[in-house]
Amino acid sequence: MYKVGIIGPESTGKSSLARYLSRRYKGTYVPEYAREYVEEKGSTDVSYDELCGIARKQIEEMKEVQRDKGPSTKVIFFDTELIVTKVWFDYAFHRVPEWLDEAVKAYPMDVYLLTKPDIPWVPDPARSNGTDEIRQELFHRYEAEIQALDIPYYIITHG
Repeated sequence: MYKVGIIGPESTGKSSLARYLSRRYKGTYVPEYAREYVEEKGSTDVSYDELCGIARKQIEEMKEVQRDKGPSTKVIFFDTELIVTKVWFDYAFHRVPEWLDEAVKAYPMDVYLLTKPDIPWVPDPARSNGTDEIRQELFHRYEAEIQALDIPYYIITHG
């Protein structure tokens, strides 16, 4: 089973790319849980404890999809994953739970597709970080996290 993490700043085509690739390669698509959470809540204002709950749910989903799909699935496409959550903890709260750092290492991807913020930000109820400055900062933080894990990655551009 090959795990592909698709990460990047908001409004860079992650969900569209993950859905497309899962169809194209007959893989499994795992949607972004944080989006589901904030859409149901009706607000992007998430507390530290809520973000802990989101991270735990992501870990549970990662375990579940790998266990349930087993050898019948050749590739799983994760529309965001734990690195995004880790960076968000640091960005929003200036601290990251130790257990999340451990989970990032315990559930690694085989490869990352890092989407570059080179298309316009499109507002929707689940997005809150539309400035070019924030999108660039988050992009560089994601890239640094991937590099620290020493996992192969490719930068996806739209131009």
